[in-house]
Amino acid sequence: MNSVPQGVRVGAAPGRPRRLTRAVVAIGAISSVALLAACSGSADKAEPGITNVVKTGAAPDYYPADYAKVIEASKGEGGTLTIYSNTDQENWAPIFRDFQKKYPWVTKIAANNLDSDEVFQRVLAEGATGTSPADILVSNAAQAWADFAERPGTLLDYASPEVAKLPKVATLMPNVYSMSMDPMSIVYNASLMQQKPTGLKSLADIVSKDPNTYKGKITTRDVGGAFGFTVAHAFATARPDAWAQLEKVLPLGKAESSSGTQLEKITSGEYLAGFFISAAPAYPKVTDSDGLMELTFLDDGTVVLPRGIGIAAKAPHAATAKLFEDFVLSEEGQRAVAEGGLTSYRDGIEATQGRHTYQELVKKVGEANVINVPYAKVPDDEVKAFTSRWNGLLGR
Repeated sequence: MNSVPQGVRVGAAPGRPRRLTRAVVAIGAISSVALLAACSGSADKAEPGITNVVKTGAAPDYYPADYAKVIEASKGEGGTLTIYSNTDQENWAPIFRDFQKKYPWVTKIAANNLDSDEVFQRVLAEGATGTSPADILVSNAAQAWADFAERPGTLLDYASPEVAKLPKVATLMPNVYSMSMDPMSIVYNASLMQQKPTGLKSLADIVSKDPNTYKGKITTRDVGGAFGFTVAHAFATARPDAWAQLEKVLPLGKAESSSGTQLEKITSGEYLAGFFISAAPAYPKVTDSDGLMELTFLDDGTVVLPRGIGIAAKAPHAATAKLFEDFVLSEEGQRAVAEGGLTSYRDGIEATQGRHTYQELVKKVGEANVINVPYAKVPDDEVKAFTSRWNGLLGR
């Protein structure tokens, strides 16, 4: 279910004007039709390929006994949750649907779709002039997360009871957990590219044979932003020999600041291919393109970028924020995460049509070809040296 369910209204998030270039999703009470379609039955596990089934109003039996106090506290918070994130509404739709099935008193969820860095910039700016309405922060900008988390008083000190059930990579840093682990990919216009790239080396070989055709027709993310820098830096650090391939590809390329723009321009033919594009927004676009676009993971190194989730230190709805964070880390939540096009990583989540898992990726590319990104701050001098080298190669 990649479409926004019935009951969705598009509007502005609290405290800020609506941005013309970004959607803000406000999800109210979902209609009974949508709930019946999503949640028929009472079993703990959904049949593979069938929409998720959740237990309404009940936490998993391995949660501490006093978790009931968190649930009761949430009931007194007005049924509202505000999320600042860089996540598309089609990714959120099944997550919100099932969270509201589990905790039906949460009737209003506002989720901004911001740039990766803007998630943190907005909270800090609002905090400097008063208070921020943000309860939950979600972004896969590892460098920005590291910078934000080291500031005092930015994150609520909260240890999710789901941590014991998750792999170690789930804890990205204190009070920041992985909501999903999304792989980077190559997306290309299959109707315009006769040769299919399978990795960076493959792409470099293709473009170097016909540079005039590919001049200005390759796209990658702007390394001036935290997302673009993190992905490119992780790849080059893990594969230092890849600079020889980057020297062939980057002079023919252009940088963009969002995956959405890249995918639109690949669809139109303005770009023929893009590399280091997050699979999360690409999956539904590729599916909807009816074969016009294709996606492949890099056989010479696929970067996997965790999508961090944390609770704002001064969250107005802290108890509801805890319920939400715990839900997306749970088995129920991870099935919804996968259904929305993000990549689930919790053991026991099955990869089916429309659902993607980290385990599925490992089988496709091999464990040795997976490059996991740590949430650690890169020193400023290293950032400057890397971006200078990268941008020095990039076409203008």
